[in-house]
Amino acid sequence: MLKNRGINKVLYGGDYNPEQWDERTRDKDMILLDKAGIDIVTLNVFAWAMIQPSENVYDFSDLDSIVKRVTDKGMKICMATSTAAYPAWMARKYPDILRVDYQGRKKKFGARHNACPNSETYRKFAPLLAGKLAEHFKDCDSIVVWHINNEYSGSCYCENCERAFRGWLKGKYGSLDELNRAWNSPFWSHVFYDWDEIVAPNELSEYQGGEKSQFPGLALDYARFMSDSILQNYKDERDAIKSVIPDAVCTTNMMNLFKGLDYRKWAKEIDIASWDNYPQRFTAPFYDSFAHELIRGLKGGKPFMLMEQSPSVTNWMSVNSLKRPGEMRRYSYEAMAHGADTLMFFQMRQSPAGTEMYHGAVIDHSGREDTRTFKECSLFGEELKKIGDLTLSGKAPSECAIIFDWPTWWAIEDIGGISENFKYPDEILNYYRAFYELNIPVDIIGSDDDISGYRIVIAPSFYMVHKGDRERFEDFVRNGGTLVFTYYSGYVDENAHILKGGYPGELRELIGARIEESDCLYENMDRFFFFVWTPPHIEDTSNSFTYKGKDYPAKKVCDIMHAEKAEVLSEFREDFYKGSPAITKNSLDKGNVYYAATGSVPEFYGKFIMDLCVEAGVKDCLGNEPEDEGEWSGLEISLRVNDKGKMYYYINHSDQAKNVMIPFDCSDILKGEKIGKGDMAEILPGDVRLLFVKM
Repeated sequence: MLKNRGINKVLYGGDYNPEQWDERTRDKDMILLDKAGIDIVTLNVFAWAMIQPSENVYDFSDLDSIVKRVTDKGMKICMATSTAAYPAWMARKYPDILRVDYQGRKKKFGARHNACPNSETYRKFAPLLAGKLAEHFKDCDSIVVWHINNEYSGSCYCENCERAFRGWLKGKYGSLDELNRAWNSPFWSHVFYDWDEIVAPNELSEYQGGEKSQFPGLALDYARFMSDSILQNYKDERDAIKSVIPDAVCTTNMMNLFKGLDYRKWAKEIDIASWDNYPQRFTAPFYDSFAHELIRGLKGGKPFMLMEQSPSVTNWMSVNSLKRPGEMRRYSYEAMAHGADTLMFFQMRQSPAGTEMYHGAVIDHSGREDTRTFKECSLFGEELKKIGDLTLSGKAPSECAIIFDWPTWWAIEDIGGISENFKYPDEILNYYRAFYELNIPVDIIGSDDDISGYRIVIAPSFYMVHKGDRERFEDFVRNGGTLVFTYYSGYVDENAHILKGGYPGELRELIGARIEESDCLYENMDRFFFFVWTPPHIEDTSNSFTYKGKDYPAKKVCDIMHAEKAEVLSEFREDFYKGSPAITKNSLDKGNVYYAATGSVPEFYGKFIMDLCVEAGVKDCLGNEPEDEGEWSGLEISLRVNDKGKMYYYINHSDQAKNVMIPFDCSDILKGEKIGKGDMAEILPGDVRLLFVKM
C-alpha cells in the first residue's frame, strides 16, 4: 500500500519526540538521523497536552516546526494523533473520562491508556483532535501514514460502559428472553427481567474470589463488547481523518498475542497492519516469527509495518538486557522475511527524563555517533538502501495454515473445568513451531477466513464452533484438503453453550469419533506464552502414546475417545484408558481429517507435521520434501516473492557457522556477489544472507 505513494525501499525510522528537546538538539538530531539512513519518523505520539492546552485552544506551531525540519531532510512522516494520553485539564473538568478498573476503583489522572472508551468526553475530543490534525496537514505530502492512538489496551467497568454494554446487548439479542437463553441465565438464578439489571463482570460481580468467570456467557460478551468499544474509538478518529483526506492510510500499532482485543475483527477497519516487537533476551526465534505471521495474516498476507522495536535495550522488562551485536539486524531481517515492509524503532533519541528514559534509542543520552548502537543502525540503514524495492509488497507463498481465534481464546480460558496448565496460544505455537523448524511456510488465519486454497489446515483446540464451520471444513476435506483438530475441539457454540450430543459436537462426523471424557494431566507449566517459565511442582508422567514406532509423552490433556469411522493411528499406553485412541485419521472423499487427543513434545509435533506434509505433497520453501533432521539446526530459511523475483532469507539463529548448498543461481544482495546452483555458502553465527532470484 505504501509502495503506491512513491516509496521505493523498506522504510526505516521510528518515534521521534522533539517536544522534549530544544532547537539546537533538534538540528543536531536531523544530521545524525540522516547519517543513520533514517527516512521515516513517527511524530506527535504523546503531544495532546502541548497541542491542546485548554478546551478551545489548539496550537500546532511546534509540530509545524518539526514537520518542516524532517520534510526538508527528505524524510517521510508517520503522523500520530496523540490520543493515547489526554491532558490533565480534561480529567479535572470532565471526570466521566476516567476509567474504572477491574476492582471497581475509579482512577485519577495519570499514566496512559487511561480513558473510558465509552466516555462521551473522550469520544468528542479524540476525533476532534484527529480531524483538526488532518485539516492542518492535509497538503503535507511527506505524511504517508496516519498512526491513530498508540498500543490500544485495557478495559473499563464504569457506569458509562455498563450503559453502553446494555445497548450493545440489545443490538445483539433483541430481547431479554433471547439473552437469557444464550447465557443460560437460570443457572445460579441469574435470569434478567430488565436490561438495567445487567452489570459489568469484574471483581465486584462475576469474578468474586478468582480469575475465572462465574457467568461465562456474560463475560464472553463483555470481552467482545470492550474490544468493539475500543475499536469504535479507532474508527471515530479514522473517520475524522478520512473525512478530510479520503485516501489517508490509517493504522494503529498492535501487540501480537494481546488477549484483550480481537485483532482479526480490527483488521477489517485498518488500512495496513502494524505492530510492536519486543522479544526478550532468550525468546525463541520461532515465537518471534509466529508473531510476525500473526500480524501479516490479519490482512490476508499483505505486508505490514513493524512500528516499534528497540535498537538496543528496553526499560520495562524484569531484566532489561542489551541486544547483543548483530541482534537488532537479525531481528529486523526476520521481520522482513515474514512480511515487514517498514522497520521502525522506539525511539530515535533517548528521553531526558520520564518512565522510558532508559529505553534504548538510535541516538542515546550521549548524543554521539560513535556508539555501538548508532553504528549498527547506520550500517543496517546502508544495507536497506542496497536492497531497495526487491522485497516490497512481497508475499510469502504458503500451502498450509493454522487457525487462531480470539473469541475461542476468551471462552476457553475464562471458564472453570479446563486445566489451568492449558493456554490456548501454547497449542497454536506447538504446531507453528513444527512448520517453522521444517522451513515450511504457514499462514496464521482466522476462523472465518477462506481455506479453500490450502493443502493443510490445522485447527488446534477448535473449542468454539461458529455457524457454517462444519460445512466449510467438510467442503475443504472432500476437495482434497488435510484438516487437523486437537483436544478441546467442538465443545461450544458462539455463546459458549455446550453443543448437543456430546463432544466434539458438530465436528463428530468429520472426525469420525466421539469423545467420552477428558483427563487433565498435572505437569510443569512449560508454556511458550511470553516465556514465563514456572518451576515444576508435580509432574504427571502417567501416560504416553506410540506414533510411527516411537513413544512420546502425553501432555496437558488426554481425551478418552471412541473411533467410529476413523482409523486409529496411535493409542494411549497407560492408565485406565490404555488402548484408547490418541491419534485418529478419517478419510472423506479426496481428503483426510486427523485428530490428536493429547499434547506432547516438540519432537512429536515435528514428526507429525512432516508426515502430513509428505502425504499432502507440501514442500519446504526451497522446494524440497521435508525431512526429519532431528534437533533443529538453528537455521531459518524463508521466502518472499514479488514481481521482481524471489528473495530467500537465510538467518542463522545459532552460535555455530552453517554451510549450506544453494539449490539455485542467485545474487547475494548484501555481499554483492553471484552464487551458482550447487555452490556452498557459509552463514556465520547470528548472520543473515539475502539471496535473490530474478524473475
